Amino acid sequence: MSQNIAKYSQFVMPDHINVVGTLFGGQMIAWIDLAAAKVAHRLLKGSEVDGAVTRTIEQVEFKEPVYLGDWVNFTAKITSTGTTSIHIEVKAYAEGAKTDPRLACSASLVMVSVKKDKKGKYTKHPHGKKII
Repeated sequence: MSQNIAKYSQFVMPDHINVVGTLFGGQMIAWIDLAAAKVAHRLLKGSEVDGAVTRTIEQVEFKEPVYLGDWVNFTAKITSTGTTSIHIEVKAYAEGAKTDPRLACSASLVMVSVKKDKKGKYTKHPHGKKII
């Protein structure tokens, strides 16, 4: 699989449900962040950085409700890179036992590559990767 695409899935359990019986929006955002982290991790393999952290989560759009027992399948794609930044688009598709996959949520994120300095503090550090 390409280093600029990652897939990730979650099953919706009772602890993930809000008071109206659908997936809690904050849970969806946390899963989106994990999907973005996965594709950033894949990109940074072999580089001298220690990892990437979330800088921004933008343009989150909840399109369809997600229910208990649904699978949520995420596709995270790196759209571009800067010196330390990694721009990522994530789409989340919900799929029930009796329903076709539907686009439930989308978001744009920016991750920043970091490296631990001599004092043990993580700071931005060039990742040396290029995707345009």
